[in-house]
Amino acid sequence: MGLTGFGVFFLVFGMMLFFDTALLAIGNILFVSGLSFVIGLERTFRFFFQRHKAKATGFFLGGVFVVLIGWPVIGVLFEIYGFFLLFRGFFPVAVGFIRRIPVLGSLLSLPGIRTLVDKIGESNNMV
Repeated sequence: MGLTGFGVFFLVFGMMLFFDTALLAIGNILFVSGLSFVIGLERTFRFFFQRHKAKATGFFLGGVFVVLIGWPVIGVLFEIYGFFLLFRGFFPVAVGFIRRIPVLGSLLSLPGIRTLVDKIGESNNMV
């Protein structure tokens, strides 16, 4: 969990510092390795390389590669798109969990946010 957390921290920090390539690269490596340690190498491989997730994996890992070769803005855009495609099945579960948290649940009930959250929470098809 620590590697994954540090990976997310370095990714966010790298974006805050105007897409610093080194921080984004470290964040990518830590995030993917942390995910491998959390769910196991075999399950990580099966998760990323399923036939119906080929497009998502291509965008995510392609974005990591583009960041590593030195084009951080384009790479991060690819990664974000791939991330949403990879984890779109998890979003309804996350929204349901966040709605049960007292302060965050009331924030998600605000009029402008509610329609977006309802669409994310109901749909498994965010393309």
